[in-house]
Amino acid sequence: MSLFQALAPAVSRGTRFIRRFGFLDLFLVVFAFFLYSVVREMAGGRVSAAESHTLDLVQMEQALGIFQETRIQDWIMSSDTLIRFFNAVYTYGHFPLIGALGVWLFIFHRERYLLFRNAFFVAGAIGLLIFNLFPVAPPRLMPYPDGLVDTLSLFQKVNYHSAGAFVNPYAAMPSMHVGFNLLLSLAVASACSGMGQPWRFLGLAASIVMPIVMAAAVVVTGNHYILDIVAGYVVAAAGMWFALALRERGWRVSQAATADDGATVSA
Repeated sequence: MSLFQALAPAVSRGTRFIRRFGFLDLFLVVFAFFLYSVVREMAGGRVSAAESHTLDLVQMEQALGIFQETRIQDWIMSSDTLIRFFNAVYTYGHFPLIGALGVWLFIFHRERYLLFRNAFFVAGAIGLLIFNLFPVAPPRLMPYPDGLVDTLSLFQKVNYHSAGAFVNPYAAMPSMHVGFNLLLSLAVASACSGMGQPWRFLGLAASIVMPIVMAAAVVVTGNHYILDIVAGYVVAAAGMWFALALRERGWRVSQAATADDGATVSA
């Protein structure tokens, strides 16, 4: 017996163990997050280009009649409770929520987990490409009347000034906070669709409310313009489309392989 033959059963058991308990997916997610952060940070430093693009974006919103960010933030600035609420949504409704829902999908809805994992990967890659090609300064870094107040810095210790490395302040377009949140809402709606009536209703309600609240949060906290939100939704939709196409093609390849195996056995 060769060394390879002797080790094959152990390797096979190890592979099954890794797949079953998600260590491979954990590695992929951690690596993707690290790569996303590094590349995002590398795209920073282009201050003049970012500010110029922001002014162009503001002019476009004014021409469309949707430059309402200042008015939206003014509505909540008189209430510390509302400011803290939207700060919490922006901070904890992003990566912490992605992690929690990712674990839930992996354990209870493995097929949907694979679909939305791929959608997140693709949407994130598209976002990184745009960050590098089209840097945009967020409203919190722009002066009045084009800018907004940085509410995170005013009311909590966790903010962009304390984030240190791996933060690109000029990665405002698209808003991946709303893009990823839209994918999360679709994942929740999809996973709850096969449950009983109360859970199905709650899942649908959450999938509607989540993107709206996050869209409000990114504006209220001074981190994104309305067109950043629109771009985030478009990028998320592109990621979802690609993931669905990949799943369909994967099924076709699997069916073709099964058919070929059956034909070989019959022959």
